[in-house]
Amino acid sequence: MTQPTYPDHWEADVVLSDGGTAHLRPIRSGDAELLTTFYARVSAESIYYRFFSPRPRLSDREVVHFTTVDYSDRVALIAVIGDQMVGVVRYDRTKEPGEAEVAFLIEDAHQGRGVGSVLLEHIAAAARERGVQRFVAHVLPDNRKMSKVFRDAGYAVAQRFEDGVLQLHLDLAPTETSREVMAAREHRAESRSIERLLFPRSVAVIGASRDAHSVGQTVLRHLLGADFTGPVYPVHPEAKAVAGVRAHARVLEIPDEVDLAVVAVPAESVNEVVAQCAGKGVHGLVVVSAGFAETGPEGRRRQEHLVRLARRNGMRVVGPNCLGIANTDPGVRLNATLAPVMPGRGPVGFFSQSGALGIAILQRTAERGLGLSTFVSAGNRADVSGNDLMQYWEEDPSTTAVLLYLESIGNPRKFTRLARRLSRSKPIVAVKTGRSTQGVPLGHAVKDIELPDHAVSALFEQAGVLRVEDLSELFDVAQLLAYQPLPAGHRVVVIDNADSLGLLAQDAAAAFGLVPRPPVTLGPAAGAEDYEAALSAALDDPGVDAVVVLYTPPVIGGAELMFGKRPGNDSVASTIKRLAAEGRKPVLATYLGAKGMPRDLRVPDRDGEAGPGSVPSYPAPEDAMRALAYAARYAAWRRRPHGEAPGLDVDREKARELVAGWLAGGVPDAARLLACYGVSVGGEATGLDLHIATQEDPSFGAVVSFRLADVAAVLMDDRAYRLAPLTDVEAAEMVRAIRLAPLLFGHQGKDPVDVAALEDLLTRVALLAADHPEVARLELDPVVAGPDGVTVRAASLRVATPPGHRPEVEPRRL
Repeated sequence: MTQPTYPDHWEADVVLSDGGTAHLRPIRSGDAELLTTFYARVSAESIYYRFFSPRPRLSDREVVHFTTVDYSDRVALIAVIGDQMVGVVRYDRTKEPGEAEVAFLIEDAHQGRGVGSVLLEHIAAAARERGVQRFVAHVLPDNRKMSKVFRDAGYAVAQRFEDGVLQLHLDLAPTETSREVMAAREHRAESRSIERLLFPRSVAVIGASRDAHSVGQTVLRHLLGADFTGPVYPVHPEAKAVAGVRAHARVLEIPDEVDLAVVAVPAESVNEVVAQCAGKGVHGLVVVSAGFAETGPEGRRRQEHLVRLARRNGMRVVGPNCLGIANTDPGVRLNATLAPVMPGRGPVGFFSQSGALGIAILQRTAERGLGLSTFVSAGNRADVSGNDLMQYWEEDPSTTAVLLYLESIGNPRKFTRLARRLSRSKPIVAVKTGRSTQGVPLGHAVKDIELPDHAVSALFEQAGVLRVEDLSELFDVAQLLAYQPLPAGHRVVVIDNADSLGLLAQDAAAAFGLVPRPPVTLGPAAGAEDYEAALSAALDDPGVDAVVVLYTPPVIGGAELMFGKRPGNDSVASTIKRLAAEGRKPVLATYLGAKGMPRDLRVPDRDGEAGPGSVPSYPAPEDAMRALAYAARYAAWRRRPHGEAPGLDVDREKARELVAGWLAGGVPDAARLLACYGVSVGGEATGLDLHIATQEDPSFGAVVSFRLADVAAVLMDDRAYRLAPLTDVEAAEMVRAIRLAPLLFGHQGKDPVDVAALEDLLTRVALLAADHPEVARLELDPVVAGPDGVTVRAASLRVATPPGHRPEVEPRRL
C-alpha cells in the first residue's frame, strides 16, 4: 500500500494568546510515544469531555489508529512545545458529502492559551484544501470551553441537541467575521509576545565576559547602568563575578526564573545556549552575536536552526546580529543594548532593522531631546520584525508615534495591513532604504520586491505610512508628530523677526504643498509681548491651521549653539511654549537655530523630559516646512473617509471554475473571466486610451496599476499603484494620482471622461485580482474612456500557481 504523502506545508510556528510559541504539524505514525505520554498528562475530566466516557489509557490499537492517517479523509494536527505534545485536533470524513467530524484534546496545563483556537484555524484550512466544506462536532453540554472555541471562531454555526449531546455544525467558508476574529487573535498574541520581551522580570546575559570591552559585559553594564528593576544574572563558564555581579556557569544553574536572555556567545555556540534557555523556561532571546545569515549559506542555516529551536520551545527571538532592545518605562528601565547613550522617556516607539546604525540612531535621538518609549534593533530579523512591534505599539498607551528604519520588508502584505490599521490612530514614519537594491538579503524569509520603488512608496501611502528620505527627515517629522497636534489643513502662517527668514519660510511652504498665509514680520527689536500678540492672533484665526515661529536675535555673540544654551530671550521662548501648550494648533519654531527639542521650548513631564505641547525647533525654515507638510499629508489621510467596498454583482463561483480549468491545462480567456465581474471586452469607442493591469506580486499580493496608454505616460512612468481590493475612495484617489490626471477631467476645455465609470471598472478589476491569486497578470489595453462611458477594447490574461500563501485568508502563522 502506498504511504500517504506527508503535507509539510501544513507545518507552522504560531504565537499563542499569552505570547508564547508552539509548533503545529500533521501527526505521523512515529508519534506513538509522543501521543501516549501526552495522554497520560491529560486530566480524567478532559478525557471524559473528549470521549464521553472514562478512558484512563489508550490501547495499543487506539494509538495506532490515532497516529495513522491518510492526510485526506482522516487528518490530525498536533501542537508541540519543546519535546512535548500539548494538543491535538483531528477530523474524520462522515458519509455526508463535504462533511467531517472534528474533535480536540488539549493538555490541561495549556488550556486557556489559545491552543484549541489556533488548531481549529489550521485544521479548517487543511479541510478546505481537501474538499471538506463543513465540520460537525459533538460536545457535552457542560463542556463550555470547547463550545466557546467553535462559536468564537467566526464561522457560520448551527446547533441541535440530541441524545444529551450538543451537535455543532460549522460552515468552513471564510467569512468577514472569521477573518476579523483571526486578525484580532493574531494581534493580541503577537502584541503579548512583544510585551513579554519588553517587560522582563529578570534578565540573564549569557557570554558576559570579564573583558570590559566585550559585547557581553557591555550589555551587562548598560543593564546595570539603566537601573533595571529586576535581577540581572551574568552567565560565564569560569568567572565567579562579572562587573561586580555574581556569575553562573550556565543559565540552567541560575536558581530563580529567567524571563529574558541576552546571548553574546560565538555564533557556533548559540544553539547550545538556546537549548539551555528552553530548559530554563526563558520567554525571549536577544541574540547580539554575529555570524549568521549576513555571512552566507552556512550562517543562514545556523540562523534557521536557531529560530526553529527557539519557536518550538516557546521563545521569540530578537536578532541575531542585533543591537538589542530597550524600554524606558519606569517600571522596568530596560537597556539591553550595546548603545552607550539611551534617550530619555518619551512617546516614540522606534524599530531599527540595522544593528550597525542603531548606535548612531540612538545617539542622534538623544541629541535632539526626542524621548523614546521603546526601542528594538532586530538585526537580521530572523523572527521578531517591525510587524510584531506595530502589533504591540497599537495598544501601548506610552507610544503615540512610531518610527521605522527598514532595509527590507519580510512580509510586505502583512506590513501594509497592519500599518493601515495602526495609522488610523498613531502616525508611522519610515525610512525604507534600498531604493535600488531593495535592501540587504538576510535569508530565505526576505523576498525580493518585484515592484518599482515608487510603487512601494504608493502602497506605503495607501496604508497611511509617511515614507521619508533619510534619518534627518525621520527625526524632523517625529519631533513634530510626537509633541504637537495634527494640523486641520494645509494653511500656515509665519511669524518672524527677520524679513529674509520669513521669505525663505514662505517659499518653502509653497514648495512643499502648504498654503502660506500673509506672514507676520515683527522686526529685529520684537520682544515677548510682540510674539504673544502675533501668536495668539494666529492661533485664534480660523483661516490658519499651523504656525511656524522664527526667532533669531539681532546679536548672538560667541555663544553655544545647541538646545537653547545661547543667550536668547527667555521670555520669548516662554511665551511660545505657553501658547503652544494649549494644543489648539501645531506650533513649530526656528529658535536660535536649535535642532530638536530645546529645553527653553519644552513642557517638562514628570522626569523633566519633553512632554506634550513641547515645541520642536529646526535649524532652517525649510526643514520646519518640510516636516509640517508631512504632518499635513498624514492628517489629511486620517481625516478622509476610508471608503467602502462597493456592492458588486459578481459570479465568483463561475470565475473559480474557469481559473481551475485553465490551471489544469486550458487556454485562459480574459474576456470570459472579466464577464464574471461585470466587465465586457470589445466594441468600438473613441476617447482617451488608458491601461489597467493587475499582477500577483510575491510580496504584496494582488496589485493594481493604472496609467494613460501613451508614450508620455510610459516615458515618465506615470502610473498609479494600489493594493487590491479597492474601496470606492481608493479607486477615486487612484484615478487622480497620476500626473496626467487633468486630461481625464476636461483639460483645456475638452470634455471630461466618465470618471465614475472608470472608478467602477477599477474596483471590479481589483476585486477579481483579490479573489483569484492564480491570476498572475491581467492587462486591459486599451481601455477607451469617453464622456459617455468606458470601453475595454482588448484584454490579456496569464494564470499560474500562486507564488505564496495569503495570510488574510489562511491560518495565522509566524
